[in-house]
Amino acid sequence: MQLPALLSRPIVRALCAAAILAPAGALAADLSLSVADGPAADATLYVALYSDAAGYADSKPMASQTTPMREGKARLVFPGLAPGRYALRAFADENGNGKLDTNLMGMPTERYGFSNDAKGNRAAPDFEAAAIRVDADLQTAIHLR
Repeated sequence: MQLPALLSRPIVRALCAAAILAPAGALAADLSLSVADGPAADATLYVALYSDAAGYADSKPMASQTTPMREGKARLVFPGLAPGRYALRAFADENGNGKLDTNLMGMPTERYGFSNDAKGNRAAPDFEAAAIRVDADLQTAIHLR
């Protein structure tokens, strides 16, 4: 089939127009995360990704992943993110019960952390403190405490 005949097809024209008109910043990006300072013994790392303050406050992540931690370290990727601001929460499940354990005062007894290595005052830091900008592929790190 000749190029002019191919370009006359409606679907091909629509795809070409969409590609030309798409903003340059609308490309998907991969967020690569390195986590360090986990337990020396094997554990499972739980990571939640939030795209806005409301989801972050309500603990309703847009995506989440688990991965094994080995020698206190782990790596994972959240692929294909739209440009924007995101926050991450992570914890190392050291006893294998699938949750972040806390003491009687509500303080975590397992290692945890947030993007930007943000810290809260007797509570999780707010979305603004943990938010990172993702406009292109990005590598970030969380150090558990």
